[in-house]
Amino acid sequence: MAKNISEKSFESFNWLDIKGPTEAQLEDIAQKFDLEVFPVKDSVEHGHLPKVEKIKNFNFIILRAYTANEYDNNSTVEELSNKVAFFYNEKQLITIHRTPFSFLEDIFKSDLKCTSVYELLIRIFKEIILTYSAPSQWQTDQIDEVEKTIFLKQQNKISLEDLYFQKAETRITKKLLVLTQNVINKVHVPEENASALEDVKDNLIKLILAYEEAMEDAINLMNTFLSVTAQKNNDVVKLLTVFSAFFLPLTFLVGVYGMNFKFMPELEWKFGYLYAIIFMFVMCVFIYIWFKRKNIM
Repeated sequence: MAKNISEKSFESFNWLDIKGPTEAQLEDIAQKFDLEVFPVKDSVEHGHLPKVEKIKNFNFIILRAYTANEYDNNSTVEELSNKVAFFYNEKQLITIHRTPFSFLEDIFKSDLKCTSVYELLIRIFKEIILTYSAPSQWQTDQIDEVEKTIFLKQQNKISLEDLYFQKAETRITKKLLVLTQNVINKVHVPEENASALEDVKDNLIKLILAYEEAMEDAINLMNTFLSVTAQKNNDVVKLLTVFSAFFLPLTFLVGVYGMNFKFMPELEWKFGYLYAIIFMFVMCVFIYIWFKRKNIM
């Protein structure tokens, strides 16, 4: 047996786990278990979203596990997650995936005793859902940190690009969980496994609500950041406007007496310079008092 193929026997069924299969291996699997070759090959293609189908004597499910790192900026499904394909019936479970998953290796190496294929299937479902748990806490922590930074007026430490990716990650992850929920709801298991499957569904609902809250918080934070940034820019423009209001009449006065006309009687005044300075001072005081009364300053 090839190194990337592992097989484990239980009391009533077998589990075949295939990691990073070649096209020839996929064709052999399809022929050995009488499966359609195209769905088997699709199980390792990029971009498939969670889904469930019935293929001959097997049920076919695709789920996606969260695999991105905490500080990566991701904005696509492929960057955030990798998929696991399931083909199963009462006697056989086949899992196919391109990349290794530690939870699958741990389950495979454990002394887990499963009386039915559904028990093992639900256990793997649970582990896939749990991969979304830690990232939900990452998102909450990052949002809290950004919120603290914004309201401590340290906007220069915030990147609008990071805020965008944070919003995109929460939005895409929530959609993945909603699609996963739709798939899990369509899975039928025996009565003795129904309670375990309900626990998986409950965890899904909690995570969906957590990501929905994180997404709303991320959107609100982005809007808050833009509003605070706009307010800061408005304050700068307001300050420049106030300064220009003071200097505009002074500049006009200087411009008038800077003209090179021969006959300007004020130029011959003995105290003309003093009068001009006093007039400028009075003008500035008048503008200041007017701004104060209008609550501009």
